[in-house]
Amino acid sequence: MREILPALSAWYAAGAPFGLATVVAVSRSAPRDPGAAMAVGPGEEVVGSVSGGCVEGAVFELAQEVVASGEARLQTFGYSDEDAFAVGLTCGGEITLLVRPVTPALDPAFGEVAASVAAGRPVTVATVTDGPAPRGATLAVWPDRVAGTLGTTGLDAAVTADARGELALGATGLRHYGPRGERREDAVSVFLHSFAPPPRMLVFGAIDYAAAVARIGDFLGYRVTVCDARPVFATPKRFPPGVEVVVDWPHRYLQGTDTDERTVICVLTHDPKFDVPLLQEALRRPAAYIGAMGSRRTHDDRMKRLVDGGLTDRQLSRLRSPVGLDLGARTPEEVAVSVAAEIVALRWGGTGTPLTATAGAIHPRGT
Repeated sequence: MREILPALSAWYAAGAPFGLATVVAVSRSAPRDPGAAMAVGPGEEVVGSVSGGCVEGAVFELAQEVVASGEARLQTFGYSDEDAFAVGLTCGGEITLLVRPVTPALDPAFGEVAASVAAGRPVTVATVTDGPAPRGATLAVWPDRVAGTLGTTGLDAAVTADARGELALGATGLRHYGPRGERREDAVSVFLHSFAPPPRMLVFGAIDYAAAVARIGDFLGYRVTVCDARPVFATPKRFPPGVEVVVDWPHRYLQGTDTDERTVICVLTHDPKFDVPLLQEALRRPAAYIGAMGSRRTHDDRMKRLVDGGLTDRQLSRLRSPVGLDLGARTPEEVAVSVAAEIVALRWGGTGTPLTATAGAIHPRGT
């Protein structure tokens, strides 16, 4: 959704109705995650994707229909062995889409939501997908306020509480309630789409490898900061636009920086006077990934210094060193791919095994 918001915001500001299709549920080997979106705007302009090309033609027509009718629709697409020419997914999975019309009259808070996402302010959008509540009704939930309604005060209150919890985790998915927000009923389905600020990637050591890692981190959607104590290396012109470059001692910068369970920390200095104080700080704080570059000899020496510095076995077990997966990488760009592959694998529980050597669903999901 984030990548298509500039186009949606322009249509909305101009008062042009558009149809917004959002993936609200998936099963088995579905090509896109919940929250993926496609929109059809004025002049039949299309932005975004919900399946990587499998069902976009059918969604295009459906989006036009909901704009014309003013009524939201829920549609499921899967694969049919009985009719191989039917519109559906070729991967064998299943996706459920909510397709709704968006105008200033139907969704008064949409512009403010889009502005919050663009500015990095957290917000969750709750949308009714099914049940005895107005399908397509939305409730925008910020940490300190709400806008809109899902139809009843009780439902709004229950969803607001859950939305703020999901927002703290950056989670997106379906929740179920009774018509007035009852917790133990499942009559009403509500899709909670959380727009938490992008996760951070902290890269320490302004070397050529750092430039490549910063570039791929930016591509993956991280808010990237590169830090180095040496001003001759830590210059913005060496890094992609949008990457923050800081001149400071790495451990001192990290001590003054917030991290959370989504933060990625890449230590590329491979110099003990930088690495050891930095890793002593990093391994004691929340982070999704902490990786350090260096040879086997550098790693062994670094580990000894960290043990001497009082780090526990549990803390040391979080360190990915030497950094990256074994891809045979040589150039800075290849090493960056190796590091990114390890980050992605750790995030989603991947093994790094070639898919040709595995069996079963590529993207296993609960049905």
